[in-house]
Amino acid sequence: MSRRLRVLFGDRLAGWLEETPTGGARFAYAPEWLADPEAQAVSLRLPLRKEPWDWARPHPFFLGLLPEGWLFDVAVAARKLARDDTFGLLSALCRDCPGAVSLVPEEEAP
Repeated sequence: MSRRLRVLFGDRLAGWLEETPTGGARFAYAPEWLADPEAQAVSLRLPLRKEPWDWARPHPFFLGLLPEGWLFDVAVAARKLARDDTFGLLSALCRDCPGAVSLVPEEEAP
């Protein structure tokens, strides 16, 4: 079963990041987000569009939300996470990121 994360821009749903069956990732903007004339792209590299993006692994924009260096090591050790489970790391560590974008597991949707 694939895992799915809600991509929030501020406190609004902008789209979903989903793990594909092959271990890759797919990002798609929510139709409601695209319909809003004031909607912004979550990244300059991911402009607003109806079609989803598919990658062999999550896009560098999403990987850039993860902590780095010693902070990454501390977070992984404290939560007993697998360092090679990229999607699991995004799910566990990107709920409260600096900036406007955060990732929240679908099952934790408000």
